[in-house]
Amino acid sequence: MKAEWINPFVSATVSVFAKMLNCEIERGNPTIKNGSNPCHDVSGIMGLQGKACGTVVVSLSRAAALTATEVMMGTKPEDIDADVVDVVGEITNMVAGAAKAQMSELSMSIGLPTVITGNSHLINFPRGVVVISIPFQSTWGPLCVDVGLRPSGVPSEPAMV
Repeated sequence: MKAEWINPFVSATVSVFAKMLNCEIERGNPTIKNGSNPCHDVSGIMGLQGKACGTVVVSLSRAAALTATEVMMGTKPEDIDADVVDVVGEITNMVAGAAKAQMSELSMSIGLPTVITGNSHLINFPRGVVVISIPFQSTWGPLCVDVGLRPSGVPSEPAMV
């Protein structure tokens, strides 16, 4: 994955949380992700297609997801429910959309978000895609953005001979 494709997701995440949720977040050190386990309990997943293709995952801790829902919906849910799923899906949509706008040269379109919950869920990125995991910390709790993109037309796995 190209390093310059990471910064749009970092700035989009910081901007969405600051402007839409009135929550300042601090980025940790990005790492190469190994495995299919997300960082936290609630994950919004969105596909991207264009001159680059792949997946972005916005993963929030239970506490961060509940507080984000309270900010957006006006009442704090007791547990992860349909409102939390909707809010995490919308946050994922906003992050992916803002990052996509910063990478207009890639002519990408974004899909609809899917949200998965539970502490043991798995997220599979396309085979052969290097996934960069970007952790963030907030006063609400931790969150993470995982990005796996590759140029379109590049095989996802080596061709068999």
